[in-house]
Parts: sequence; C-alpha cells; structure tokens
Amino acid sequence: AVGQSLNYPDPVCAVKGSTVTLPCTFTPLKSVIQDGREVSIEIVRVVWCQNHEICQGSTPSVYDSESNNNSPRYKYLGDKKGNCTLQISDLQEKDDATLRFRMEAANTGGHHTGPSGVKLTVTDWTRMKTNSCSGDREARRGETVTLCCTSDCTVHQLEITWFRDGHALSESGPALQLGPLTPEDSGNYTCSLKTDVRMLALPYSLHVEAEEEGTNGGTADVLLAVRLLLFTLHTVLIVIVAAIVIKR
Repeated sequence: AVGQSLNYPDPVCAVKGSTVTLPCTFTPLKSVIQDGREVSIEIVRVVWCQNHEICQGSTPSVYDSESNNNSPRYKYLGDKKGNCTLQISDLQEKDDATLRFRMEAANTGGHHTGPSGVKLTVTDWTRMKTNSCSGDREARRGETVTLCCTSDCTVHQLEITWFRDGHALSESGPALQLGPLTPEDSGNYTCSLKTDVRMLALPYSLHVEAEEEGTNGGTADVLLAVRLLLFTLHTVLIVIVAAIVIKR
C-alpha cells in the first residue's frame, strides 16, 4: 500500500555462538478508508519468522509480541511505531535462514509483511583464523603490529578471548594491538569466542628478532678505533708543525 514500507539490512554473515543485531525500520499506514470514512491505523502486533513469505497465521515465529513463549535468544529491540530491530544471541546452525518481519494492525488493511527479508548466514567457528592486520611484513623491535580474529564472512559483535602460547591474555575484541615490540612478544597467537574457549582459531606465529649479541660491543670498538685514529692524526700533525717551526 502507498505510504507503507519496510527496510531490512543487507545479507548478514555471523559466527556460530556470537550475537548479531539485524537493524530494521518500518513505516505503517497512517489510515485506511473503511465504509466511506477514514480510519486511523494502529499497529498492535509485530512478528519475526523464518523462511516464510507471508509470516502470518500458524507460521512458526522466532518472535511474536503476543506470545509468552519467545526464546530468550531472540530479543526484539524495536517497537510498534517504526523500529523492528531484532537481536539474536548464541547463534546456532538453525538460525541460518531468511527472516521476515510482519506488522499487524487493529484494522486488517494495515497488515504487512516485508517480502524480501534478510538472509542470515551462520558460519562454523572452525573456519576462523588469526592473522596480521598490518600485513605479512617482518616484525621488528620497537614497531607496533595488530592481529585480527577473522572469519569467512563479516564478523558481527564478536566477543573474543586472546591467547599467546596457550595462555589467556587480558585484551579482548576482534583486534589485538602489540607494541612497541620486544622479543618477549614472540609466540603463537590465537583467539576464541568468549562463549566457547575450547574452539580456538587457526594460530598466527609472531617472531620478533632479538638484538644480536655483541652489537653494543662492536659499536663501542668502532668508536674507540675512530678515536684512536683521530688522536694519532692529531699527534702526527703536531709533530709536523713542531718540526717546521724548529727548522725556521
């Protein structure tokens, strides 16, 4: 109907066990003509369902504003005015589906389901890996490097635990920044979901070169040699000048 619309996000890909938010907005009809008179529209029910084009009647729903049995994993963050945002936590394989939103009004003329829906793809945690966001260049002392926890698809609202050589780090989030680098930062880094630390991503090996032994001593020897050479040249110059003066 004219003036009625529904906006879904682009297709979403998220990791099993994570939380994803599907932003959604709708514009209901303001009124309909009934028996020759204008009747205002009021939305009284909102529904989200999976893999159904109409999302009405006895269609199984993941969220129904009139139901007391909605799964706690599905949280409706919207209202009945224009926000239809849905949040899904602890994503499971069964959440891999096309979800559609439906609004229902006190007057049936205001009922509407967004036909396009939003495609949600759930990927397995085993397909995630740890890599360097700073590129594959060699890590050097004093520099800063950022490691990223990535998946086959865009990661949404991922709660991460980081590990180095099997030991948990205090840092969290999809990116881990290290620096200024020292040899002590060397090790195998990996990440996992906070909800399941048993499932580790493929690791990333970071190696920071230690300062070569004798580097400081070698530098000191060179400086000493230069000083001795300058002293010798200075002494020779003095002797030559003195000899010239004596001959005069």
